[in-house]
Amino acid sequence: MLDTPEQVNRQAVKDALGFPALMLLASMTGFGSLARESGLTLGVALGSTAGVWGLPGQVALAELYAAGIPAFFVVLAVSLANARFMPMAVSFIPLMRKGTRSYGWMFILVQLMSINSWAAGLRRFDQIEPGLRQRYYVVFALICMASGLTGTALGFVGVVAMPRPFALGLIFLNPLFFAVLLAGSRTRMAILALLIGAPLGPVFHLLSPEWGLLATGVLGGTAAFWINRTVATRKAHD
Repeated sequence: MLDTPEQVNRQAVKDALGFPALMLLASMTGFGSLARESGLTLGVALGSTAGVWGLPGQVALAELYAAGIPAFFVVLAVSLANARFMPMAVSFIPLMRKGTRSYGWMFILVQLMSINSWAAGLRRFDQIEPGLRQRYYVVFALICMASGLTGTALGFVGVVAMPRPFALGLIFLNPLFFAVLLAGSRTRMAILALLIGAPLGPVFHLLSPEWGLLATGVLGGTAAFWINRTVATRKAHD
């Protein structure tokens, strides 16, 4: 059990300064290049990384801006692309609320959330004294944010000639890393969702490129939930 601030700080730095930081650096480098190609300024690109802090929404922002879509629809598309953060925050923030009375601070914690910090917290919180979980999360998330901002700047300024397919490939490194994390999870429902969704993704994409990803997530997640509940119910009655 990690029960001192020093232990928690060291663990957070150790966990962040590895694949999470490297994947964010690489994927945000791809976004930085895409942002420059789309006509965004460096300030807007960095602001979107810090403010949106979710690659699907950031990619939507760059693509729709380049297409000249009105601002209202750009905001709507970015919000929908990152809608996953709502259930993530609802399930995650209560795990580290001990000792916090300020709702303003909670908004800051939510803004720092990414797939990487969410997954790291779920994996590590059981080993951390509840009152110190926020410390772990903030240190981990700030390192990830710094890596993301650095990658955005490098992609925008230093990689001018990056081919578009290569930039998009870098962008997909981060969700690929998250898939690897899920594959290593011991949670049955997460493993089931990954196993069901992986083969369905290409099929639904061929049927409908616009709705294929959403359909895959809904069907894979629902099927995993149903199977997991059925198995748990049967075990409870045995």
